[in-house]
This record gives sequence, structure tokens and C-alpha cells, in this order.
Amino acid sequence: MTGDPSLIHETAVIDAKVMIGHGTRVWHFCHLMSGCTIGNDCVLGQNTFVAGTVTIGNRVRIQNNVSLYDGVQIDDDVFIGPSAVFTNVRNPRAQRPQKHNYLHTRIATGATIGANATIVCGITIGAFAFIGAGAVITSDVPAHALMLGVPAIQKGIVCPCGERIAPGSTCAVCQWTAVVHQESIQ
Repeated sequence: MTGDPSLIHETAVIDAKVMIGHGTRVWHFCHLMSGCTIGNDCVLGQNTFVAGTVTIGNRVRIQNNVSLYDGVQIDDDVFIGPSAVFTNVRNPRAQRPQKHNYLHTRIATGATIGANATIVCGITIGAFAFIGAGAVITSDVPAHALMLGVPAIQKGIVCPCGERIAPGSTCAVCQWTAVVHQESIQ
């Protein structure tokens, strides 16, 4: 294991061959499986599970009760809310092992996933997208999209700092301009 042991809670289970970046904090009852990689300055909240093939970028915040299964890739500066759910097989059956069917799921830089959102495997959530609490994501999400509902649909645009803005307007906080066609927003 790499990383600063003083930032890892004594109840966390860290298997062999886990890479943990500098400044990353791992809280109560987390389980990090052999082979996973976690970047610098991350926070893994209580009861986080990270499977062996998962990669987590830098400055990622994962809240309590999140399980990241094989096939999940989290880029830098991502926020994952409490009890968000990730899957890794589209058609699971107990009687038919499907480790060879795990699908890759990528959460791009700066994205936010709200509490209790469900992310169905095999998709990409674009940079700075914002997934609302309880939303169910079943297909790729464009960068800067605000996704709400079950199943989730795009309901707006968000800037890098997370403010909802109108197409063609500029965020007063971060000065980002939404260069998106109105037709793409439902």
C-alpha cells in the first residue's frame, strides 16, 4: 500500500497492491481491493468500496456508502454523493458468472453525481456534467449537461463551478460561456 497511513482510518481494509496518492483520506469501514488506484488529495467517505480495477483521479470526493465496481474510471475533481450506485453488468444473473462482460464506465473531469443517483454501466458522463439526486443514467451524458429524473433527461446546462446557466450566457461566478444550441436542451 502507498499513501500516508495517518490519513487512513484504523477500520479501513486496504488490500495489498493498492495505490493511494499523497494527501488522500480514507474513512471508517472502507474496503480498497488489491489493484485499485486512487489519486492525490481524495476523500473516501465511510463505507466506500473500491474494486481492484477501479481508477480514481486526483481531488475526488466520494461520500458515504458508495461502491465502485470493476470497470469504473473516475477522472480528476469528481464529486460522488452519498449512496450513489454504479453497476458493471447490463444483464446480471446469479446463475451465470459474467466477469468477462464487465462494461467500462467513465466519469469525466469535474462531474458531479448527486445522492442516490444510479449510473448504469457502459456509459460516459461528460466533463462538468451534473447528475441530480436520485437520477437514473442509462446512456452517455454530454459535458456540462444537467440531468434529472428517472430515466434522466437533460434539463439544462451547468458551468464548471456548478451554476445552472442559459445557453449562450456567461456564468457570473466563473465567467464560463455556454456555447450550446438551445435545441439540445429538453
